[in-house]
Amino acid sequence: MAPGSQPILSSAPLQVLFYLNSWYFAAFYLAEVLMFIYKGVLLPYPSDNLVLDVVLLLLFLALEILRIFYGEQSHKGNLCERSLASCVSLFVLLPCTALAMYYLLLQTFVLRLEFLLNAVLLCFYGLEFLLGLISISAFSRAKVY
Repeated sequence: MAPGSQPILSSAPLQVLFYLNSWYFAAFYLAEVLMFIYKGVLLPYPSDNLVLDVVLLLLFLALEILRIFYGEQSHKGNLCERSLASCVSLFVLLPCTALAMYYLLLQTFVLRLEFLLNAVLLCFYGLEFLLGLISISAFSRAKVY
């Protein structure tokens, strides 16, 4: 290694997962909106429950954008090897996981497609959590001179 150069600690697999998850979540969100329109029109969905589920979906979008921003972006998180931004991303992953579990199990009507989409999203979250912990560990162990 050349003098003054430091090893690259950012996780390429984590970066790929962030990228894929951002596209997947966009498709997931669009599908959820269309399914809520379907459920609101054709199923006897109580209006209070429908409003709650839509508001939670908007909150889910905001949290997911925040999580990916802090985890993926080049001036924050993984690429810049910043453990604080990566920790924020992992911390925001917890309510995102809770919301995905809500849409998987607890909403009034759960369609099979929703079940499948949420299960895939939870797989993404599990992998990102593990790789995020490994990355934060590597960032924290690196010594700054």
